[in-house]
Amino acid sequence: MKTVRIITPTGHLGTTPLETASFERGCAESPDFIVADSGSADIGPYPLGADRAASDEVWQRHDIEAMLVAARRLGIPLILGSASDTGTDRGVDQYVRLVREIAAEHRLPPFRLAKIYSEIPVDDVRRRLKDGGTLRGLNGRPDADEATLGRTDRIVAVMGTEPIRDALRSGAEVVIAGRSSDCAIFAAPLLEAGHSAADAFFCGKAMECASFCGEPFMGKETILGRVDGTGVYLTAMHPDQRCTPASVASHAMYERLNPFREYVPGGYLDMTHCCYEQADDKTTRVTGQTFVPSATTWIKLEGSGKVAERALFIAGIRDPYTIANLDRAIGWAKGKLAERFGPIGQGYDVFYHVYGRDAVMQAMEPTPARAPLEVGIVVEVVCADAARAETICHIAGKNLFYARLPDVKGTAGTAAIMSDEVLHARAAYEWTLNHVLEVADPRELFRSRLETIDGTARS
Repeated sequence: MKTVRIITPTGHLGTTPLETASFERGCAESPDFIVADSGSADIGPYPLGADRAASDEVWQRHDIEAMLVAARRLGIPLILGSASDTGTDRGVDQYVRLVREIAAEHRLPPFRLAKIYSEIPVDDVRRRLKDGGTLRGLNGRPDADEATLGRTDRIVAVMGTEPIRDALRSGAEVVIAGRSSDCAIFAAPLLEAGHSAADAFFCGKAMECASFCGEPFMGKETILGRVDGTGVYLTAMHPDQRCTPASVASHAMYERLNPFREYVPGGYLDMTHCCYEQADDKTTRVTGQTFVPSATTWIKLEGSGKVAERALFIAGIRDPYTIANLDRAIGWAKGKLAERFGPIGQGYDVFYHVYGRDAVMQAMEPTPARAPLEVGIVVEVVCADAARAETICHIAGKNLFYARLPDVKGTAGTAAIMSDEVLHARAAYEWTLNHVLEVADPRELFRSRLETIDGTARS
């Protein structure tokens, strides 16, 4: 069985620039593929719903340029998944444009490029529902219905390995994929080389975030994955980082409700009996993983829809008495808003995020905070009308100054404001779809196109 070597220099292309020194070390290890993921749901629903990149194009271009030039120099394929953060059609087209520009700038000889689109019109999903299809909710969500789709602005399907394998089989040397399973973009070339689904998907699960599977913690450093039929080998390319049994195992369990299962179209990777062992100082070998196929194929759909406009006001409180009675102060401020604008939750909403106490975990905070020395409060107002959101937010923030608390004899020292203005935030979007749809063919929701890019051609 052919040994396959894959390098990845970043766990999310373009968020911050990849580190070139360890990437060049990886390129010196004779890799067969360069693979990188470019998407995440961690960025929230806004980028998908508004169809805007979360990452700066300057850094996206930086990363693509480094990988594309290296891949063409080495004569190996480059696979990029979930183009431009969300994998929408816009993201795929943006990355193809960047590839063309970089190829022309470096006068790269002709190569074959595959672009795989994964965005689905909402009406197409609506028709599937009407034809008897089911959008099964994940992680406790109810199944989606017509009302759910009515709140949805944009949908992407999350592809498995099949469209990418088809592109490689068709001779693609660069693959720009829409939204894709993180581990599928790594598994596809391994499956094409004849490796087991267990090794292929485990390699992808371990490598998806690049140097996150090594220690000490480093971001944007290159990892080398090697699969040879005797296990999956992960090696850190940074001279001061190692892939250890602890670091690889912890990343294998990362971001999963069940730490031993990774679901993909067509089944799941079972890591219950994985064995992690140090192969050399910088390398961990993993064996014992299995793949459990499913009887039917379900494709995940991610959907997002706009809720309202948002406005923010930032204040800080240092007065110990106000901090001790902060919930009463916020309650008074909310009461005054209700008097003026009507009940909160009817036409607008307001949130007081108290940093220094419970802004991150809120009601789930397991450790009640001791009395903080100071707190920062981010007042967030959500409203359909941007101008009204600004008006409500300004009063919602200023009310913190005027809260009527017992034993307060003066106004000095209550609160400070970062700036006496309302900050206009991006619109509020919600995740409407985190669901799976049964398909007869794992390719049917995706559209592929092949083209030749010639950086030596004169325009």
